[in-house]
Amino acid sequence: MKWFLVLLLAIIIFGAAAFFSYNLIFKEEIAVKKEQRGEITPAPTPDISLPEFESAAKLRQDGKLTEARDALTAFIQKYPAGLHLEEAKDLLGEVNIDIFLSRYPSPEKTDYLVKSGDVLAKIARKLKTTPELIMRMNNLSGTMLHIGEHLLISHPDFSIVIQRKANVVVLLNHGTFFKQYHVREAKLPPKQPSKVTAKVAETMAWKDGKRIGLGSKDYIGSTRWIRLSAPAYTLYSVADSAHPNITQPPPPLGLGLAASDAEELSSLVNNRTPVTIID
Repeated sequence: MKWFLVLLLAIIIFGAAAFFSYNLIFKEEIAVKKEQRGEITPAPTPDISLPEFESAAKLRQDGKLTEARDALTAFIQKYPAGLHLEEAKDLLGEVNIDIFLSRYPSPEKTDYLVKSGDVLAKIARKLKTTPELIMRMNNLSGTMLHIGEHLLISHPDFSIVIQRKANVVVLLNHGTFFKQYHVREAKLPPKQPSKVTAKVAETMAWKDGKRIGLGSKDYIGSTRWIRLSAPAYTLYSVADSAHPNITQPPPPLGLGLAASDAEELSSLVNNRTPVTIID
């Protein structure tokens, strides 16, 4: 009987030691090897920024555009590597456009009273803006103005940064982020300098294979391009849900943007807009 108890005790002791050794040494070693082979999924990172992002998005849904802009700007500064950084940038761009290209009141806009002899191009030159920007901001369907009419005028200082690896065209206003546009397709020479400094050479509108000008009856709904002074760089339109049928053939080289984005961007820039192209 004693020998049985001794045997049982030995089994318990050695079994416990083996179990402890397996969990402490071998199991840990197996886990390390699995992790090295990529077989173990790392624990998810806590999404601590989500409530703040959702709160900012709710402000936009509620029509509180100025508050949404401030909240999204603060969010981007607070979480520069956050899980919702790109979403926040896209949403901030939409909010900025909602404010900018409308009669929504904001401190950046001034009131201009149309006087005798005023034409759209003259006002744009005098106030350092573009005719199309004035039209879009004031919801004008044509270039005709009326004496006594009130126009909201903004005084932006736009510049463009093209990030080739990220495939985004970033629009800055007074040196700060305004909006980013995602490149749909890229056709560039294989060898490019790491940095190119250029400017907008011209904005172009196409209809049925012909160039048309601002004020033409065919201008609304035309296909927009932005040609840069750097060789091989034209920002051109590709079909999107709002413009499913793009008939204008793309240029041999350039960057394709959704047609709605190309149309919007072409209304914001002019031949004084500086452009920086980086990797």
